[in-house]
Amino acid sequence: MKLRTKFIAFIVIIHLVAVGLSLYIFKKQPLLFIASEVFMLLSLFIAWQLYNEMIRPLNLLMTGIEAIKDRDFNVKFLKTGKYEMDRLIEIYNQMIDQLRTERTRQEEQHFFLEKLIHTSPTGILMMDFDEHITVINPKAQAMLALTADAVLHRPLASIQHPVLQALSRLKTGESRTINFNGLETYKCQKAHFMDRGFPRYFIMLEELTTEILAAEKNAYGKVIRMMAHEVNNSVGAVNSILDTTLSLEQNPPDVAEALQIARDRNENLNQFMRRFADVVRLPVPHRELLNMNELVVKTANLMSSMAKRQRIHFEFNLSEAEVPVAADESQMEQVLINVVKNAIESIETDGVITFETIPQPPQLLIVDSGKGIPKSIEGRLFSPFFSTKRNGQGVGLTLIREILLNHGFGLSLHTEHEGKTVFRVRF
Repeated sequence: MKLRTKFIAFIVIIHLVAVGLSLYIFKKQPLLFIASEVFMLLSLFIAWQLYNEMIRPLNLLMTGIEAIKDRDFNVKFLKTGKYEMDRLIEIYNQMIDQLRTERTRQEEQHFFLEKLIHTSPTGILMMDFDEHITVINPKAQAMLALTADAVLHRPLASIQHPVLQALSRLKTGESRTINFNGLETYKCQKAHFMDRGFPRYFIMLEELTTEILAAEKNAYGKVIRMMAHEVNNSVGAVNSILDTTLSLEQNPPDVAEALQIARDRNENLNQFMRRFADVVRLPVPHRELLNMNELVVKTANLMSSMAKRQRIHFEFNLSEAEVPVAADESQMEQVLINVVKNAIESIETDGVITFETIPQPPQLLIVDSGKGIPKSIEGRLFSPFFSTKRNGQGVGLTLIREILLNHGFGLSLHTEHEGKTVFRVRF
């Protein structure tokens, strides 16, 4: 029963009893009875005034509570001139001001953190209390090549992505370096913060690929430049001696042949070192707007004679819309030639190479039906000068990697379950 109902019931009962008593006591004295009734009416009036004075603060509190429930912190009350009411109104207004200030501060902090997460150069994933992903910022989407719709409201372990699978095994406070597709390297750290008394987890991904590749290139670049310098100096001097010796007329035929073989071998050594030096001396890309569909067709025409000799068929699944890419045409052509050449060598004979372009997000896929890449070496494919060929030097894939990374493009190379090997470039 509400307080106001109890108060009204009490007043009514008291006055009914008083009326009954006055009727019983003063029934033979009409004047006194009338006087008592007038007193009763006055008492009812006073009780009604007291009721209003008592119930108004309650109504005020109820109105304030409803406003707070509706998260409306702009409702304030004016003073009435009565001490108790004014005191209550003053306290309520102070409380509302503090709540409004605190809410504004929290909203500003929330929007600031949201903006910070959105623009952060570090990939960030946030989870709810059940460790389902609730936030994935644009940097993390770009690093993992995933859309928000593909991961939101799902646990990490349920998403078929090698990096997310590794992240699902991270413990709180643990930091780990993860290598993805033999090229991209991430430093990952899992931590938590308290939200309403419960821990909420988040993961930060910091891309180390650029720093690691720069350190690698700096290291092998110094070695290659030193080797090239020594080889060129030595080969130049030796060739000069060989040329002088070859010019002598008294050389027996077998000696002349041996000298020519040595001369040719020196030239091969020179070319060998030049191929390595070309990787180090790769020029800055001269970007221009290219239609990737046209570049694919042009490259396929260049490589068609080599493919036909080995009975390899080209298939095209190019998008109807243009795929515009800002890139260095000669360098991108060099990339495509190397990729197609590797695909032809992998197939050897009787196979298919498929070219596919995707306009959004812009991508190029070159798929071959060759022998595939063993899982044991898939992670080392883009290591500097790594090769699976018996006499390979690993220059081709290293050159491909350097060109694409200099452009800021993403790349991957793997064999799918169907046995098809896919080279993918993300522009």
